[in-house]
Amino acid sequence: MSTQAQEVSTTNLTIRKFQDGDNKHMPWKDYIFQASWSHKCPTYVHRTPPCQGSCPSGEDIRGWLGIVRGMEKPPEGMDWQEYAFLRSTNANPFPSVMGRVCPAPCQTGCNRNKVEDFVGINAVEQFIGDTALEKDYKLVPPGEDTGKTVAIIGGGPAGLSAAYQLRRLGHACTIFDDHADLGGMMLYGIPGYRTPRDMLAGEIKRITDMGVDLRLNTRVGKDVSIEALEKEFDGILWAIGCKSGRPLPVPGADAPNCITGVDFLSEFNQSKVHYVPKRVVVVGGGDTSIDVASVARRLGHNYIAEDEVKDTGHDNVSEGSILGYVAHDVAELGVREGAEVTLTSLFPIENMTAAEHEVQDALREGVDIQGSVMPLEVLLDDRGRATGLKMAKCTLDKKGIPTAIPDTEYVIEADLIVSAIGQYGNLEAGLEELNNGRGFIEADPFYQVKGRPGHFVAGDIIRPHLLTTAIGQGAIAADTIDRYLQKAEQAKRPKVDVHHFNLLAKMHEAELAPEDFVVEDQGDLRGTSAANYAVHNYEDRAAFEVISPDGLFLGHFSYEARKLREDIPVSADEVLGHFGERMKGLNDEQAQTEAKRCMSCGMCFECDNCVMYCPQEAVKRTPKKEATTGRYVYTDYSRCIGCHICADVCPTGYISMGLGE
Repeated sequence: MSTQAQEVSTTNLTIRKFQDGDNKHMPWKDYIFQASWSHKCPTYVHRTPPCQGSCPSGEDIRGWLGIVRGMEKPPEGMDWQEYAFLRSTNANPFPSVMGRVCPAPCQTGCNRNKVEDFVGINAVEQFIGDTALEKDYKLVPPGEDTGKTVAIIGGGPAGLSAAYQLRRLGHACTIFDDHADLGGMMLYGIPGYRTPRDMLAGEIKRITDMGVDLRLNTRVGKDVSIEALEKEFDGILWAIGCKSGRPLPVPGADAPNCITGVDFLSEFNQSKVHYVPKRVVVVGGGDTSIDVASVARRLGHNYIAEDEVKDTGHDNVSEGSILGYVAHDVAELGVREGAEVTLTSLFPIENMTAAEHEVQDALREGVDIQGSVMPLEVLLDDRGRATGLKMAKCTLDKKGIPTAIPDTEYVIEADLIVSAIGQYGNLEAGLEELNNGRGFIEADPFYQVKGRPGHFVAGDIIRPHLLTTAIGQGAIAADTIDRYLQKAEQAKRPKVDVHHFNLLAKMHEAELAPEDFVVEDQGDLRGTSAANYAVHNYEDRAAFEVISPDGLFLGHFSYEARKLREDIPVSADEVLGHFGERMKGLNDEQAQTEAKRCMSCGMCFECDNCVMYCPQEAVKRTPKKEATTGRYVYTDYSRCIGCHICADVCPTGYISMGLGE
């Protein structure tokens, strides 16, 4: 199977507008020529598509897909690839990285799933990001300097996202990070074959090139106090992530060879670990546990080096590594064999929280995954080291709490046990006052730290979630910080809190902006449908509504298979030492073909159905010199009889019969 959730799914027949049995003529006269109904003429309503509503970073996905497909044209002098990049990075400055590792809730929400299969949003996003790096596209320039300064504690996805948005607003930013390099979990928590380091470094550099100051290898609370930050900066954003893993809640879990997944991946990504012991057991079921298991399979077991460590009497623990398996001469020995890696999960394999394609990759690479089992006890030898993990089959209640099934106990032999069951923040050494008692920082709906004016928070330290969630929170926190610095009241966040298409901004870009309305010249407001001082017959509900598939004419869309990224499968026999990428991105033509599968939910995509099917020729194309995205057609109300046909045949749900209600 393919590594992208197989980027192949079942093919359903296209849903039709009319079902079997609908074989009689509708009584059109009863619908059209009733005075109480005929006043309902079409209005053009912009709604949020579900991909966008499902995206935690709030990207205008429909917008940049529309640019890639060629529907929305770039400004003069700019190629469509750069225009798509700028639209994408309006919300998320990491398209190359996120196109690879995001589990893509946008694709789960995609309305095209009701036709045959979702649009490959991740694949097109990776194309946008990789193209931008190849062509050295820049982010939008910083805004005019406001004279305000913000300290950002943590250089991971949330902190970098906030720095980017704050620089756009003109605020000076300084990022404090206790590592030598920026990136946070993108760098230290995910292996390089999933987030290629050159791609990540390029996307981070674009942000720092906007004028972000850096203070690396600096731990706030230890090297600099909170009080010192409060004196130096006008605002402080806490984006420190969750770098402490949760140990197994079973007896014996404090053995020296029982570690957390966070620590394992951090050491691997800092090149402190070069191999693992023979038998590795990973407890989890999420993406972190999959990464640990997959890395362990790639590192393999070096039996000569391990024998040397044992012979020294150092109890298999070497200075500089929590594992004890450090580089020294091991890389030169090169005597490695595959490690036996077992991954256990409370959930059945098909219900694990890890992305499906990551689970399938791990299985293919030789990881033994055992579902519906729970750990009971870490078994120890006479030196206090773990030798195995006692397990039992289990059931889960509605709250996800496991119960062991009697008489199902068994033991998995282990030389290393890795717990990947959750994370919390490291709020020690001067940061204790921020701890809410559970290892996190408490935030209000605006991402302000409760009870601490001028302090804000974003990312995993609020609640561990996806990278894209941290990116979205960083952007919203930046908006909150901006209002705070301006001493403006915090405005209520919209129900659908994402980056929306802005028709007026598009019309300004196309030099089609409405004229100013001057009361002395215009008089009263009657007859405005022919005037040019407003955007007529248009309603923007995007901040309040996500359009469902019921609002579309799905019968318009025929079956079209997804254009898949080329898979580079790695078998169990090939995985040892294999740290190359597992997929190849789309090229220009492939990206455009895939983008054309987007149904443009909630926005006109210029199909001409309403023009062709209007019996009164009341719906017309907007003259080319006056047309732009969202303004492709208009209605001549002197001819419209309110028959609803244009709304019925609109594939995207952009037309509603509401004018006059």
